[in-house]
Amino acid sequence: MNAMTRRALIATTAVAMALSMAACGKAGGDKKDSAASGDSTSIGLLLPENASSTRYESFDRPFIEAKVKSLCPDCKVLYNNAEGSAAKQKQQFDTLMAQGVKVIVLDAYDAKSTQGWVQEAAAKGVKVVAYDRLATGPVAAYASFDNEKVGELQGQALLDAVGPQASDANIVMINGDEADPNAAQFKAGAHKVLDGKVKKVVYEQSGEWKPTVASQKIGAAVSQLGKSGFQAVYSANDGMAGAIITQLQGSGIKVPVGGQDAGLDAIQRIVTGDQAYTIYKAYRPLADSAAELAVDLLKGKDVKSLATASVDSDTDKAIPAKLLDAKVVTKANIKDTVVADGLYKVSDICTADYAAACAAAGLQ
Repeated sequence: MNAMTRRALIATTAVAMALSMAACGKAGGDKKDSAASGDSTSIGLLLPENASSTRYESFDRPFIEAKVKSLCPDCKVLYNNAEGSAAKQKQQFDTLMAQGVKVIVLDAYDAKSTQGWVQEAAAKGVKVVAYDRLATGPVAAYASFDNEKVGELQGQALLDAVGPQASDANIVMINGDEADPNAAQFKAGAHKVLDGKVKKVVYEQSGEWKPTVASQKIGAAVSQLGKSGFQAVYSANDGMAGAIITQLQGSGIKVPVGGQDAGLDAIQRIVTGDQAYTIYKAYRPLADSAAELAVDLLKGKDVKSLATASVDSDTDKAIPAKLLDAKVVTKANIKDTVVADGLYKVSDICTADYAAACAAAGLQ
């Protein structure tokens, strides 16, 4: 082989190698582009906590997972619980983004902190469904209850529990976490009903959705007002209501206390007369609505046929929303609400410790 032939062979080989490397590079690029396009079969689900309320693990998560599966058999739900930490939830959100998930159902632990997360997601084509709490930022849709109306139901139920003496009654209010926009709406709705119909709200504090904090706050109220200084207690949810009732019982005080969430322990307290009422927000319709919105967004569909209302957040306007109605539960309608809907069986409520109270309430 002469020198000229060798040089031609080397040049040909170099060109072939270059073309081969370019082709490999293109294949690698296609793979990267595919990853960037996102996971078309996964939906992220981020729930806020599991300490002050049992509902998220017992109801919201399994209901959402089941509905997604029924609507999209090939889809999977990637679930995490923030366990009461906004920082942890942010990490979970970022992980879902890194995994290429294109739709995230977010029940924000701290709704005011999510604006930057949701903006970043929207910029990358990731759709966020705000669940239960209205996250800040450009969320694609919102599934919840009409929370101000929930507060109105709470306020009216408290008036009903106090009875004809309501106009002379002093009320203690233990509200939810101020970082939760729902808490502000519950509070506003309750005040809308209570103000002018009770003598005075004599003590009002945030219980932060934490039973321990609510217990401390009601203890402070008793110290400040005395045992006869108030005639009823508004508690924003059942977890706090349980702690409040325990604290009041320890002080020898018996006044109406209401809550929200229709937890099993709350229903049992209602049966015994320790708690006056709760608010039943049917978890399955809420979970189903969120799953339907998420699957439609994953498939690129318009959600306006599902989201028939609209709401405004602190940062964005006219967010498509699916808003559901809630119900008051008292001893008189347990059978017609949480039992009729299949949330609990009578046997779930009427365990041995509650058998006598259940019989007196007509549940057995």
